[in-house]
Amino acid sequence: MTDLTIDAPRTALIVIDLQVRIVGMETGPATGANVVRQAMRLADAFRENGGLVVIVQAERPGVPEQPPGSELVSEMEPRPGDLLITKRAWNAFHETELHDKLRGQGIGTVVVCGLMTNAGVESTARTASDFGYDVLFPEDAMASFSAELHDFAVGKIFPLLGTVCTTNDILPALRTKPA
Repeated sequence: MTDLTIDAPRTALIVIDLQVRIVGMETGPATGANVVRQAMRLADAFRENGGLVVIVQAERPGVPEQPPGSELVSEMEPRPGDLLITKRAWNAFHETELHDKLRGQGIGTVVVCGLMTNAGVESTARTASDFGYDVLFPEDAMASFSAELHDFAVGKIFPLLGTVCTTNDILPALRTKPA
């Protein structure tokens, strides 16, 4: 992909569920550690170019204590200027302030990545599309419970919701200032 242009200040990177217990699960086609590396490349570039980084953390509702490993991996700890969203459903927009915060900052495009491709990532992306955001999917910055589940979402669902691309497609597009 060569024609990708991203207006960083109007774009948010939404990173889904990069928590210790989730990153440690068996995933495909990439490992959780590889998804973290790709997400960090994106997050660093977003921060450098004035984009918003949204870190989404899942929390199980109605339990007195979260399961061990529910904390974010250290690389995903929010930094100044980042937005932390705690979700209690698969979808990061469901009963959270995410949509209001994005609209309040003039965000029109979202880049959605993380774990799992066909669970939290897909559910969040479907709602983003319903809200009218342009959605980008860096397919190498996400993984699922299996390569087959990942490939189905990336090949069949995501093209209906937005643009499937790679981390390496997004990085130079972020660094190009719109004329």
